[in-house]
Amino acid sequence: MHGVGVLRDGRWILRQVDWQVAAGTLAAVLGPNGSGKSTLARVAACHWWPTRGRCGVLGEEFGRANLPELRRRVRLVQPAGPYDVDASLSARDVVLTGYFGSIGLYQPPTAAMKRESRRLLELVALGQVADHPYNSLSSGERVRSLIARAMVGGPRLLILDEPTAGLDLRGREQVLATVAALLRQPDPPAVVLITHHVEELPPATEQVLLLNRGKPAAQGTMAQVLQEQILSRVYGVPVSVRTEAGRYYLQVHPSAWKEVLARRRD
Repeated sequence: MHGVGVLRDGRWILRQVDWQVAAGTLAAVLGPNGSGKSTLARVAACHWWPTRGRCGVLGEEFGRANLPELRRRVRLVQPAGPYDVDASLSARDVVLTGYFGSIGLYQPPTAAMKRESRRLLELVALGQVADHPYNSLSSGERVRSLIARAMVGGPRLLILDEPTAGLDLRGREQVLATVAALLRQPDPPAVVLITHHVEELPPATEQVLLLNRGKPAAQGTMAQVLQEQILSRVYGVPVSVRTEAGRYYLQVHPSAWKEVLARRRD
C-alpha cells in the first residue's frame, strides 16, 4: 500500500497508509476501536477499492489485476463477520465448503479435497471433532475450523480479522497456536493478524502496523512499536509494557483509573 486512503460517507476511514508485508511472514495490524483495522483488511482482501493511493496484492496492482481471480488466492477470516456457515454441517464439511466458496456443501468433494480437509483439521487440532456438528463446537473450535476452511486451496495471503474476539483464555491460546502451526508449514502464506490486544501477537510476528484514527501511528518490529510512550498515546491510557518468551503484555495500574475516566484520547 502506498498512500492508501478510504473515504466513506464523507469521512476518511483510512489515511496515508504506506505498508508492505513480505511473503510467508506474519504481520499484525494493531489499534483501538475505530482505528481502521477492518477497513484495511477489506482492502488487502481485494473486497474494497481504496479511494486514494496505490495497492498491490501478491504482485498484482489494483486497476490492472483481475480482482475476482486474485481473491481466490486471498482468504479473509472474520469470525464476527456478517455471514457464517451452515451450522448443521460437520466440522469436516465446513472445511470442504472452502473449496466452493459456499455457505453449505452443495457439490460433491473429490478424494483429494477430503484428504486435504483431514490434514488441515489435524493441523488446527480438530481431528477428533471432525464429524461433530459445527453448532456443537466451542467458539474457539469454530474459529479454528474457519481457519482450516480458509486454508484449502493454498491461499498465498491469509487475513485474520480479530480471530480471538470473545474467546476465553484457552480458546485464545489455541487460536494463536494454530497461527504458529500455519507458519511452520512448508511454503506458508503471508498472514496478517488484526487485533486490539498486544498480548495476542505471537512471538513470530515480524512487523506491526499500529493505527490510530485511520492513520499509521507507528510501524516496525514489535520492539520498535510496542513501547510505553507510543501505546499510551494511541490508547489514551498510561500503560506499562513487559515481555516474556517473545510476547508483549500491557498493564494499566489501578491508580490511573481516575485519570483514564477523565482523559480523552488525543
